[in-house]
Amino acid sequence: MKYTSQQVAKPYFVFALILFVGQILFGLAMGAQYISGDFLFPYIPFNVARMVHTNLLIVWLLFGFMGAAYYLVPEESNTELHSPLLARISFWVFAAAGVATILGYLLVPYSRLAEITYNDLLPTMGREFLEQPTITKIGIVIVCLAFVYNIGMTILKGRKTVINMVLITGLIGLAVFFLFSFYNPSNLVLDKYFWWWVVHLWVEGVWELILGAILAFVLIKVTGVDREVIEKWLYVVIALALISGLIGMGHHYYWIGPGKYWLWMGSIFSALEPVPFFMMVMFAFKVVKQRRHEHKNQVATLWALGTAVMAFLGAGIWGFIHTLAPVNYYTHGSQLTAAHGHLAFFGAYAMIVMTIISYAMPILRGRPQGNPRTAQRLEKFAFWTMCISMIGITLALTAAGAGQIALQRLPEAGKALSFMNTQEKLIPFYWVREVFGLVFFVGLIAYLSSFFVGKTDKLANA
Repeated sequence: MKYTSQQVAKPYFVFALILFVGQILFGLAMGAQYISGDFLFPYIPFNVARMVHTNLLIVWLLFGFMGAAYYLVPEESNTELHSPLLARISFWVFAAAGVATILGYLLVPYSRLAEITYNDLLPTMGREFLEQPTITKIGIVIVCLAFVYNIGMTILKGRKTVINMVLITGLIGLAVFFLFSFYNPSNLVLDKYFWWWVVHLWVEGVWELILGAILAFVLIKVTGVDREVIEKWLYVVIALALISGLIGMGHHYYWIGPGKYWLWMGSIFSALEPVPFFMMVMFAFKVVKQRRHEHKNQVATLWALGTAVMAFLGAGIWGFIHTLAPVNYYTHGSQLTAAHGHLAFFGAYAMIVMTIISYAMPILRGRPQGNPRTAQRLEKFAFWTMCISMIGITLALTAAGAGQIALQRLPEAGKALSFMNTQEKLIPFYWVREVFGLVFFVGLIAYLSSFFVGKTDKLANA
């Protein structure tokens, strides 16, 4: 660790992983509710479990991105963080707001939560992924502004690198596009049109810049390949991601009322979205093949390569499967969407956060060459367990989606099964998904445990 201010990243990483555990636990609860609808009812009904599951996903990834920025920007800029105190204050404000919001979901009926948080003054609640009370959204904006200011001032006073520029562009975009969560028109079509300006332009737009910057930073550190080589690849990947992602947002506009031209624009540019992820796979493997030294934190390299591959599969291949309008007509909102969402979020964003944590946390704890060998072996087990089980979850949901389409959407009127009858037929697939979910949780526990084993290994002091 070059700069003492990088230590502010540690609580962000730790809290991110705690929230990750919570997200998976509520995901397992939801999986059980697909099999038995009365599971945990009335204490945690499905709609509440889903809110908590998706909100924890967003919040823990944001904590991970913030920790990553606070770690890598000082090192890239060759200067201390502008204000470590502001970073610590922002952490506690964001953590308190996040915990209070989740407890609100669990302990208070949603309509009552809207009432006591004065949602009627500026109505923003009630939309998936953006269920947070207005007061929480305002807190998120304040935290994001403080965060972007802190990172931006650090970059301004230090070295300007391509990684820093790409990262700060993505972070500014993250903050700006979240402002559309405050726009909640009464017209449902208009609402859904701009709702995607948060959800899509995050995950298929500016978040990809953050992903690319973090991946490039880790690859430079673990391979020793010239910065110029990695930066050229980063330019290409990011350019393709933005071009395809910004216009490819049209695949969300197929069936909500906008002009028919979105059928063409959405289909064509969405079909291009796998290209930058394929380029990312080529980029990662080429850089590792050309490495100039063998970094002793071998598992961090594994996470970096795994991120590229799993992001390509989840965001690229499974996204392409149902993105063309003639196909999406039948698949829209089916379990195929859930299959794509699970693998894409895990591969592209959960794994890049675990990549930077795997690289940075040992350094923050005084182990510049990574965790001990025994810990790295356990972490490799965690890597393969989580990746294989997520592929299992994805395949189970893909099969469920295909069955849902065949039973509910393809037959002629009068022969198609109802939604609930269809769901009953899909329960075997949901059992498979739940089993793989439990295996995934085992992998996550192994990942967390790897930071606490093998303290006496000689590699720790290498």
